[in-house]
Amino acid sequence: MKFEFHPEALAEYQDAAHYYADCQEGLELRFMACVESAIRKVVATPERGRKFEGEVRRFLTSVFPYAVLYTIEPDYVLIIAIMHCHREPSYWKNRLEQK
Repeated sequence: MKFEFHPEALAEYQDAAHYYADCQEGLELRFMACVESAIRKVVATPERGRKFEGEVRRFLTSVFPYAVLYTIEPDYVLIIAIMHCHREPSYWKNRLEQK
């Protein structure tokens, strides 16, 4: 199965990587590896993420306090958010209307 990012999810992923790059040299690469590993696992077995709200599923990354929020569409996985788990928990909900 393939995946697509909601445009705002891709932007927040990039913003988080830039943040970690500013914190410590190479830290953004570790962050990106964790997120990409989570995405690979989700794409391989989309049902593995637990239902979070409605049809939105959540899969936690390792090491970093982030989760991949996604929906299972007929032909792909739609990544709704790369959500920081300690911030506003429902900021991404308006993205469901834009699917």
